[in-house]
Amino acid sequence: MRFDVLSIFPEMMACVTEHGVVGRAFEEGVVSLQLWNPRDFAQDLRRTVDDRAYGGGPGMVMMTGPLEAALQASKISLQTSSESNTHEPGPVILLSPQGRVFNQGIANELANLQQITLVCGRYEAVDQRFIDRQVDYQLSLGDFVISGGEFAAMAVIDAVVRLLPGVLGDELSATQDSFMKGVLDYPHYTRPENYENFLVPSVLLSGHHAKIESWRRFEALKATQRLRPDLIISARSHGLLSNQDELFLAQLVNDVDKG
Repeated sequence: MRFDVLSIFPEMMACVTEHGVVGRAFEEGVVSLQLWNPRDFAQDLRRTVDDRAYGGGPGMVMMTGPLEAALQASKISLQTSSESNTHEPGPVILLSPQGRVFNQGIANELANLQQITLVCGRYEAVDQRFIDRQVDYQLSLGDFVISGGEFAAMAVIDAVVRLLPGVLGDELSATQDSFMKGVLDYPHYTRPENYENFLVPSVLLSGHHAKIESWRRFEALKATQRLRPDLIISARSHGLLSNQDELFLAQLVNDVDKG
């Protein structure tokens, strides 16, 4: 898989490409990254990539010209590289507060692609003409403002790459993560068994796999109901809850009523 990232701070991407299991995936060639700095395609000696907004207002706006030139260079690179036979061009995605909120479902969809281009917005905004002409869709990390799209791009890359075959040491790790089955993850414990009189739940020491799986699902549903009840509604609407799950949830409601 190949990522192309347009950013005026390309060095920031080292945070995701040089560390952890995702960094190892880049090192081993499971995934590749090409960085494109719009400043390298600016038309003046100052390498200007932003200007004042027409109509006034605070902040600066990223100019269409340097962004389009950088994007075109990335497309030519893909067409002429040795990867051209194996990497079908994917979508151009702008990281922006106006985008769809990124979630595990979108990560799963992107993990099936061979190439993705991520455009990191900066300043007040990106010229709308670039968005209209070049961007397939926009993604956001949520309803808050950060300094630039680089942070969001790294989150997207990390979430997608860890889903690729061979990236995680245990292939079951990704499938058992939070959100993969529509709900949050269950609690995890490791040694020692007794830590300052706080004990590991006895069921996890029983060796009874069916009981352990049942306990884990119940605890996952309990955590989700308590912390993110909206996920329960979403999981139910998508048919991700079994009859046993509904019994668990009914038990939780009864426990609350009794309490």
